[in-house]
Amino acid sequence: MSDSNEHELLIKTPKQLIYAVVASFVIPIFVIILLANYVSSSEKPAAGSNAFSEEAIAARLAPVGTIEFIDANAPKVLKTGEQVYAAACAACHTAGAAGAPKLGDQGQWAARLGQGFDTLWKHAVNGIGAMPAKGGNADLDDIEVARAVVYMGKEVGADFKAPEPAAPAEAPAAEGEAASPAAEAAK
Repeated sequence: MSDSNEHELLIKTPKQLIYAVVASFVIPIFVIILLANYVSSSEKPAAGSNAFSEEAIAARLAPVGTIEFIDANAPKVLKTGEQVYAAACAACHTAGAAGAPKLGDQGQWAARLGQGFDTLWKHAVNGIGAMPAKGGNADLDDIEVARAVVYMGKEVGADFKAPEPAAPAEAPAAEGEAASPAAEAAK
């Protein structure tokens, strides 16, 4: 066998052994005490410390949804042009999706405004190109759609007049053909 000292021990005396055993217990305990002191020394708000505040409790207890009962016999409250735009038109006309002219961009609206209010209104009611009829909201009244056209037109400088609903005593338009809100407003 070989006479070389291949496996020499680091601890050669009993005194060194005692120091190694004591250090193996004292050093980890000292590190744990320092970490605990570091973590608890600064005043940090604990996670979830506002969980019992009145606002947080009210938010957790708030209903998830509501149910609205609408009287089918009650007269319909017509929305303004801005409300209709926000509900049905803004999704495409704010970003210019699918070739829709952006609200406020006079360059994109110039040719369309030249066609006149009645043409724009008919396109909005019946749909054109990628735009669905009534902006995809079939519950909209033609007057509401006309108000949205007036709102969007005024945003690019058009001088459209907002139509008002016809009086209830007037005769309705012929079946299958919708009367223009501009014509209804002129009556």
